[in-house]
Formats: sequence, C-alpha cells, structure tokens
Amino acid sequence: MMTFRTVAVLAVMGLAACQPYAMAPHLQTPLPETAAEPEPLGQGFRINDREAAEIPGRALQQVNMLRANIGQSPLSLSPQLSAAALAHSRDMSAQNRAWHWGSDGSSPLDRVRSQGYFGKLLGENISESYETDIETLNAWMSTRETRDVIMDPAARELGFAWYQEPTGKIWWTLLTGG
Repeated sequence: MMTFRTVAVLAVMGLAACQPYAMAPHLQTPLPETAAEPEPLGQGFRINDREAAEIPGRALQQVNMLRANIGQSPLSLSPQLSAAALAHSRDMSAQNRAWHWGSDGSSPLDRVRSQGYFGKLLGENISESYETDIETLNAWMSTRETRDVIMDPAARELGFAWYQEPTGKIWWTLLTGG
C-alpha cells in the first residue's frame, strides 16, 4: 500500500512533467523564446497597398535612427539594391528556403550587378517570417552578424524589399552597399 508521502511525490512529479521544457533535453541548453510557439500558417502581418507604400521609407528611417545612435552616417535607398532584394525575396519563396543563393546559382553580388548596381556590395540579410518590417529589423539587430550588415560604417546605400505569399509568409531581403 502506498504511503501518503509516496503519493505526494508522484503527484508533484506528474505536475512537473506538464510544464513546458525550458531546456532542449538532448542539448541541455536553453531554447530560444521564439522557438516555443511558431506562427500558424496564414497568420501574422498582412501587407496591404498602404503598408507597401510605407515600408521602404519606414525601414530606411529605422535603420538610419539605429545608425545615428552609434554615430554612423545615414543610408539612402538604392533602387538597384532594392530591385535585387525584391528579386531575391521572390526567388527564396519559389525555393521555399531562406538562403543567400539564387535558384540559378547566383550570389548576392551577381544579383546586384544584374540590376545595374556597380558600387561595393557590403552585405545581405534575409528572413522568412510572418512579422512586420520593424520586427524583422529588430530580429536582425539582435544577432551580431546581421547587425553588422546594417551598421557597417562603410555603408552608404540600402536596398530593402519583400515578397508575401498568399499564406501570409513574408520573405525579407536587405542589402547594403558603399
């Protein structure tokens, strides 16, 4: 017959098992907060015509504000870099993966050259999300490698574009040049 103490210990263990994992059991490292609950398909930020008109200026303003905070010069929007960013956002959607290579094997440098940009390409940030432009910029700023692309002291120009699928998923691309 079980004692009261044994029943109490088993009850506490059972309740503890109901808590969400704070650690990846096989890695023994904390899971990132964003990994806990992904956005369901078809949810998130929807880009309508008004938003589409506002996003480039809003993204540029946010980037320039972040750069000003550390004494960096402001960027200007480059139509050529933005066209290359748009082409890559569409291509990532077609490939259904966020990566820096085009479906034709093109590199970021190949893409900006094909759009008539002959300045120095400094970096490319990409993202696959259901988030707004500002949330995406904030995510890029939280990682050293992507933050360095945005904050590069040699940068003078910005290309920024997206492609939104009917499901709501957005493929973002940011390019910097000098």
